[in-house]
Amino acid sequence: MRSLLLTILLLPLVSCEKKSAAAGPPPPPPEVSVLTLQTQRAALTTNLPGRVAAHLTAEVRPQVGGIIQDRLFTEGADVKAGDVLYQIDPASYQAAYNAATAALAKSEASVTPLRLKAERYKELLASEAVSKQDYDDASAAEKLATADIELVKATLETAHINLAYTKVTAPISGRIGRSAVTNGALVTANQATPLAIIQELNPVYVDVTQSSNEMLRLRKSLESGQLTSDAGEAKVKLLLDDGSQYPEPGTLKFSEAFVDPSTGSVTLRTLFPNPKLLLLPGMFVQTVLEEGVKDQAILVPQRGVSRNPAGNATVMVVGADDKVEARVIKANRTVGDNWLVTDGLKVGERVILEGIQKARPGTQVKAVPFVAKPEAAPAPAEKP
Repeated sequence: MRSLLLTILLLPLVSCEKKSAAAGPPPPPPEVSVLTLQTQRAALTTNLPGRVAAHLTAEVRPQVGGIIQDRLFTEGADVKAGDVLYQIDPASYQAAYNAATAALAKSEASVTPLRLKAERYKELLASEAVSKQDYDDASAAEKLATADIELVKATLETAHINLAYTKVTAPISGRIGRSAVTNGALVTANQATPLAIIQELNPVYVDVTQSSNEMLRLRKSLESGQLTSDAGEAKVKLLLDDGSQYPEPGTLKFSEAFVDPSTGSVTLRTLFPNPKLLLLPGMFVQTVLEEGVKDQAILVPQRGVSRNPAGNATVMVVGADDKVEARVIKANRTVGDNWLVTDGLKVGERVILEGIQKARPGTQVKAVPFVAKPEAAPAPAEKP
């Protein structure tokens, strides 16, 4: 009986010893991959929407009235400055030119005897063979005839210009659009409706808008030394409407000297080469404009930044005692695949990039350097 009672009393002790032996030592702290922050040089850019505009645009209008006899270009083709585009019926203008030519010949013929008469009267006046009044009348008649010649010459020049205007030529080189008139149409001088429009498409302008607040922020950053700018024209890249990058870089030419009161924005004009005519007027694009360079930038990969319930950017930092700390940071813009941190982090701190799900604020972790994994090569396409 006594042995049975002793056995019953010893059973709980044996069970506790077995449980303690089964539990073993405590588990090691979870392993996380960290990035030790260092300053680096970062080029800052801004994405701005824009529209493509032709480098030069000319509206073709007639400078004399008449009937269109012929259209001498192909719609949508490239033309050169001086090419004849339309032929207006020149008959009436040719007749006016011929009449002015005849009038000039008549005036030149009539002035010869008047000049000779004035010269003879001048000789006779010395011997008082003619009166002073007769000489004055002959001299005045010669001068009047000479003035008539100049007037007729001006009329002839006007007739010649109008005759030349019956050939409507291209004022600039470029691509011409559709024709607004056909053969037989009546046109008038300096009419409101253009006959056709020519646009120079290489190079082209891209007009973008930037808010005045962003412009002031950029200027303050440059003046304070937070950003530096290379000398010369700012380089601009272009993203097409389908998301692809335009292969030719552009340059910023100028910005407007006033702010649009309706939008609070400033217009910037950029210039892009367009050898393949890929950019067409009116096309919507995104420009990537160089703002400047930040020499002491702190960049954190986007994978290491999250948002708390309040919407603030946060990162997990491993402290000196290897304990995890949640840190609220200021990161208002991206540079490539990284966030540019302006407050909340310092050089030398360790930010967790992998294993964040294992890291809880206040827990101890094992920090190992983060190693970026190479991107996997795309699988070859299967042959049908």
